[in-house]
Amino acid sequence: MFLREVKRQNRNGTRVSYLQLVHNDWDPAARAARTKILYSFGRTDQVDTAAIERLIVSLSRLLDPAAALKATAGSDLSLLGSRPLGGTDVLDGLWRRLGIDTVLNRLLAKRRGSAPFERVLFGLVANRALAPSSKLAAADWISNDVHIDGLPETSDDVCYRAMDWLHDVREHLEREVFAQVANLLNLEVDLLFFDTTSTYFELEDPDTPVDRDEHGQVVAGRDGKDGQDGQDGTDDEQSAAGFRTYGKSKDSRDDLPQIVIGMAVTREGIPVRVWCWPGNTADSKLIRQVRDDMRDWTLSKIVWVADRGFSSQANRRYLRRGEHTYIIGEKLRSDSPEIKTALSRQGRYTTIGENLRVKEVQVSDSERFVICHNPEAAERDAHIRDRLVAQLDELIAGSDKLPTMKRGELRGKISTKPGLNRYLRLTPGGLLRIDKAKIKTEANLDGKYLLRCSDPHLSATDIALGYKQLLEVERGWRDMKQILDLRPVYHRLEERIRAHVMLCWLALLLIRIAETTTGQTWHHIRRDLDRLHAVTFTGPTGTFRQRTDPTKPQTDLYARLDLPLPKKIIEITPAGR
Repeated sequence: MFLREVKRQNRNGTRVSYLQLVHNDWDPAARAARTKILYSFGRTDQVDTAAIERLIVSLSRLLDPAAALKATAGSDLSLLGSRPLGGTDVLDGLWRRLGIDTVLNRLLAKRRGSAPFERVLFGLVANRALAPSSKLAAADWISNDVHIDGLPETSDDVCYRAMDWLHDVREHLEREVFAQVANLLNLEVDLLFFDTTSTYFELEDPDTPVDRDEHGQVVAGRDGKDGQDGQDGTDDEQSAAGFRTYGKSKDSRDDLPQIVIGMAVTREGIPVRVWCWPGNTADSKLIRQVRDDMRDWTLSKIVWVADRGFSSQANRRYLRRGEHTYIIGEKLRSDSPEIKTALSRQGRYTTIGENLRVKEVQVSDSERFVICHNPEAAERDAHIRDRLVAQLDELIAGSDKLPTMKRGELRGKISTKPGLNRYLRLTPGGLLRIDKAKIKTEANLDGKYLLRCSDPHLSATDIALGYKQLLEVERGWRDMKQILDLRPVYHRLEERIRAHVMLCWLALLLIRIAETTTGQTWHHIRRDLDRLHAVTFTGPTGTFRQRTDPTKPQTDLYARLDLPLPKKIIEITPAGR
């Protein structure tokens, strides 16, 4: 079927042409094609062009929009550009599945103004997960380098205002997100892992101290001039401290001001909440606030799993309030009578997997102690100790012939190295010797760690495996710093620093859900998704944007995440609009 133009010459010498819609039919008897006129449009100079346009529009409904535009535009299509689509589309699908967009839009409904803060916040979260950068660079990334549904462009000013609003609604958002995660993952008995880290700021002076409550929040109307006692991290109800201040760094940067960040993680490695405190806050205060904050959430039971930094008696007593229990690591090199008793008890180990053995020992009626032994770690500990002893032996070789003052100087030098000083013994005569009794004691602790638990129903195996999963928190901190670029932090205001940590937490939440659902690391997921693009074409009749055809790895990822592939035609803009 095609359009045919028939021309003829009149008697007066003028030439006219007619338009006909014709179709070729095969005549089997004549064994030839016969042209059949389906419709005559009349003389070419008298054709009703409006009627033809309506016919074309009607027929175009049967075609793919891109094909229709291409058919009407002929060969005048031009390629404007291509932007990655897969990563933001998957993150957006998980964002909506968790209902974060619904929560933010509901909170936005109570606020005056029409700024698209929900879309902007998603764009900032996606930026942390896909291409971490400053907020100024993130605004440029959103506007020019990636396709985000509902957010064609933004500015750094809008990003900052969105972060300020996020700080204002963070408590509501955290509660709603946890409820959605709990329903999504069917968390009936919640095993929460808690740990802290610190992140530093490259500035010369810490923030001016201001009065803060027991949760580290600024007390309104107080300037902190009369509250300097809080700088040592004591348990006062109110203390004065700057947000970015000096403290015990976990990044080996004691020379720079820092903040302390805490995170609670589920058994599957899903981060459910994050906290920020001034950089000098002691761990004993942190876990009490975390316990209070989580108490009001509708959880059937919490088994707190924490490292040995939280094992004080006051912390343990606090965690046992209500029906909650704990699994806490203990320091083996401790003067506690309970620890010494636990290590001295005999018993038989039970093997778990290939590299872990556990033994439960009875010490008290209210708490249970489990000794864990890792043969591979024992070999590593023995190798490190042999190396340290050899180094110490080399240092003190010939020291008996040194003058007393020189020997004292050597003793002082070794005392600054804890690993070496542990195996050094000083004789009554002032001579330096290797402490063989200490080596024997340490050898008995190779590959071992001690766990304390208050739950009478958990088996020794469950206690050991539960504590082993505390590595998920460590992995979370590693990803926060290496993948999401938690640091360096470019913000100065406390509210925006807290909002920055919230954005990193939300990005880690989406990443962990993608990883646990697909069984792949985010590095591989991101690599495959970044190859799915949104391509923009323009022609005389308008502009349209369509996605590239998905590859099998991309299709498999979407199937595992139970997300629909992006629409073939993402956007159409007719000419003149």
